Amino acid sequence: MPLKNQVQLITYPDSLGGDLKTLNHVLLKHFQDIFKGGIHILPPFPSSGDRGFAPLTYLEIEPAFGTWEDISVIGENFDVLVDLMVNHISRQSKYFQDFIKKGRKSEYADMFIALDKLWKNGQPLKEDIDKIFLRRPRPYSTFTVEETGQQEKVWTTFGKEDPSEQIDLDVNSEKVRQLLSDFFMNFSKNNVKTVRLDAVGFVIKKLGTSCFFVEPEIYDFLDWMKDLADSAGIELLPEVHAQYSIQNKLAEQGFWIYDFILPYTILESILNKSSERLIAYLKVRPRNQFTMLDCHDGVPVLPDLQDLIDTNDARKVVDLCLERGSNLSLIVSDEHKGPDGFDVHQIGGTYYSMLNCEDDAYLAARAIQFFAPGIPQVYYVSLLAGENDYEAVERTGEKREMNRHNFTLEEIDQSLQKEVVQRLLKLIRFRNEYPAFNGEFKVIDSAKEEVRLSWQKDVYSCTLVIDLKTHKSVINYTDEEGKLVQYVI
Repeated sequence: MPLKNQVQLITYPDSLGGDLKTLNHVLLKHFQDIFKGGIHILPPFPSSGDRGFAPLTYLEIEPAFGTWEDISVIGENFDVLVDLMVNHISRQSKYFQDFIKKGRKSEYADMFIALDKLWKNGQPLKEDIDKIFLRRPRPYSTFTVEETGQQEKVWTTFGKEDPSEQIDLDVNSEKVRQLLSDFFMNFSKNNVKTVRLDAVGFVIKKLGTSCFFVEPEIYDFLDWMKDLADSAGIELLPEVHAQYSIQNKLAEQGFWIYDFILPYTILESILNKSSERLIAYLKVRPRNQFTMLDCHDGVPVLPDLQDLIDTNDARKVVDLCLERGSNLSLIVSDEHKGPDGFDVHQIGGTYYSMLNCEDDAYLAARAIQFFAPGIPQVYYVSLLAGENDYEAVERTGEKREMNRHNFTLEEIDQSLQKEVVQRLLKLIRFRNEYPAFNGEFKVIDSAKEEVRLSWQKDVYSCTLVIDLKTHKSVINYTDEEGKLVQYVI
């Protein structure tokens, strides 16, 4: 089934009411006509860390959230998207635990990347490490095998702990490929329509390279994954945080991609009251993209916008966000930092807070997102115009919890009373239902303090006009009778 060109929701399984059954209740009660594009349920699987992104298995659902039946029930009314952390699995998984117990005698030993698969005697060379796109100080962790006392160094791209909680999988292993096949068959059986390939850019390890998006090997792997997904009737969404040219290559290969450039570019336009960079970008970006403003991580900056931003301008945007309570995640690898050592990877916090909780500014940002070609996603905190959750950061020590507040049913009801939320819901309905969004898109040249975007299909046409000085947003559109209607957002 093809993806629907309508708005999707992104949510954790426990963030709108506490579990999957309650999530389904909330969706049916409040949002049945809102999220016609589907629901991206962030990892609901048993996990040992990173709020679901260190999964033990995909064949089960974390019991605190519910069961696969609950996912399947949601899938009866909404197209469901789930994540597959194709690069890694939890160190607490039965596969890695067996390896740690038995070492090379484990039936699962070949699933992991012991360093002697790459280096003679398993001793990493500094000149190779220096070329790698690092997400932690070194790309491996050391474990002691219980039965022999021997030490094993295995590849671990991610993880704050040492040893890491997320163990990389060897995608060339037949056991790994069989496991991925099993996961996809299970997804298909349980009404999953789309799978996001999280961290897929890191799956190829090849000495002498950055070990990130290694060509042509990455395409061979993605082609295999596409065949697997096609056989299960599932759409793929590769998730790659990389300089835009890499994203464009994926788009040219026919894959859906994430527009990680748009969130910052819209933010910059509104904060600086200038559409110049935004307009230039909208004229050339690929169409087959998922769009967003914020998510469970943060607003991407580097490496996504490398060569697209002026670092002096970017520092001003970042500093203003920091004044408004945001925090930052930083680039580890020197190669991926910008000029003058600019090292901001993501800006953390809610998009609503970054825009100083100004309703008109926030809705202007959403209007631009919804008019940009692609499938729009709305993160659950933004849906409810959530503000920075400083208490959650203090309680957990995790900076990203700033934008991961769990809403009770009472909080959801209260948030739905906000004028800004009701205005957003109206805008989403327009984006879902107006026929022109399946037609031709145009960027209309305008003064730099304005944004003008239009869509046309048959007798239907709509034009978005935003005044960046006042944040006033208006959609002029034709109704079924051909009459011009003005919709002030």
